Amino acid sequence: MKIVHDILFEKPGKHNTEDCIGAVRNFVEEHGETHVVVASTTGTTAMAFCRSLRTTSARLVVVTHSVGFKEANRDEFDQEARRYLAAEGVPVHTGAILTHSLEKSFMDDFRGIYPAAIVAGTLRRFGEGTKVAVEIVMEACDAGLIPEDAEVLAVGGTGYGADTVLLIRAKPSKRFLKLEVLEILARPRGR
Repeated sequence: MKIVHDILFEKPGKHNTEDCIGAVRNFVEEHGETHVVVASTTGTTAMAFCRSLRTTSARLVVVTHSVGFKEANRDEFDQEARRYLAAEGVPVHTGAILTHSLEKSFMDDFRGIYPAAIVAGTLRRFGEGTKVAVEIVMEACDAGLIPEDAEVLAVGGTGYGADTVLLIRAKPSKRFLKLEVLEILARPRGR
């Protein structure tokens, strides 16, 4: 019987980032080559993971907010971080956030509720980082940056930084209902 040691943080937030990095490093060192998908709004979290995982067999992918997420035409991801990651061979995906795309427009204009919002709300019962981790795996799979059916470490957070690490069997968004959360390596208690 395999015993899995997970981390339960007292509170969500970026102060958990270093412990999440440690959990990912330990997993990669124990299991070998592993795809790691990290959410990063500004590039700070992406840079921290890149520096820490540089000497491991991790295959890092970074997923950012879409351009215009906070305001029209604005890319929140730091361009210097983008250049650094490119030089390190780390792909950075900037695209539509699956639970915050076309349906969000309908919700805003028609005041209705749509399936993507229900999915997002349901995943948030397990924490914002859980919602983010599930989304970024599908986004990276949709973009061809990770293979479908691979066991992937997904790192999400609440606001900024990282507070959630999940082991997920990757699926693209069109096969969302087949996606599996295999293990919870780290997450905050509460939201």
